[in-house]
Amino acid sequence: MLDSRHLATFHEVVRTGSYSAAARALGYTQPAVTQQMKALERTVGLALFVRVGRRLKLTEAGEALSRHTGVILGNLSAAQQQLKGLAGLRAGRVRVCAFPSANATLLPEAIAQLTVEHPGIRIELLEDEPPESVQRLVRGECDIALTFSYPGLQVEVPTEVVELPLTEDLLTVLLPAGHPMARRQAVRLSDLSGERWIAGCPRCRANFLHVCAEEGFTPDIVFSTDDNLAVQSLVMAGAGVALVPALVLSFLCHAKLTGRAVKPHTRRKVSAYVLREHCRVPATILVLDALKAAAAARDGC
Repeated sequence: MLDSRHLATFHEVVRTGSYSAAARALGYTQPAVTQQMKALERTVGLALFVRVGRRLKLTEAGEALSRHTGVILGNLSAAQQQLKGLAGLRAGRVRVCAFPSANATLLPEAIAQLTVEHPGIRIELLEDEPPESVQRLVRGECDIALTFSYPGLQVEVPTEVVELPLTEDLLTVLLPAGHPMARRQAVRLSDLSGERWIAGCPRCRANFLHVCAEEGFTPDIVFSTDDNLAVQSLVMAGAGVALVPALVLSFLCHAKLTGRAVKPHTRRKVSAYVLREHCRVPATILVLDALKAAAAARDGC
């Protein structure tokens, strides 16, 4: 295998035209340069130089190696600089797969912090609901998966995956501002048992049916969609009401919508998942810390 030190010395010998000139340029002794070139010739199994008078001339093998040496050394230098940047948190790409309301709230807040403090970090945003997002993490399609879980509806986590809890997201009822229940600070779902409902993703819908059963009724679900903006528009149009996470209230697009807490309080847990082996990757750690800070800031509001 070619030694990068020998290649660097060979490159300097070719540039300067002699062992002695290369030794001066590199700060080596001439015998050291001679020994390195002999070692390189043993490695390739061919002579690289012949003497013509007092100068060295490349052999055909030497010409061939010379054509590649600059590229090889340039690539090695670029790789070293990139690794140095990654280790020093000046560069790196982190792929985050999150559910829609996290992509609209926690991620932008975390990215805003990273952009100021570590502008070389690049975040690639992907979108998926749990448990698919965790499966994408295991398949190597993302570096961090942001997911949510409900009591009794936990996300199954493989042994190679680590869970980092971020926050608890209160569930709220989304109502038109003119709805009679909008005057209350909090409502019981049973008080809305006669309403038409818009349900969310399959996991959210399963939890919704469960909490309604605990309140003693089966909801009349007229629409199901995992599009938060569609849910808002349907409620605004009077098509029904909806049970949504408090995160959604952060980006209401209709001024005449309002959210009210549910009695008794119902929450979902929001967590970040990462492969155990990635817990030591500097850029990944940095993004996780930013997500924790964004979640903590929301908890403090």
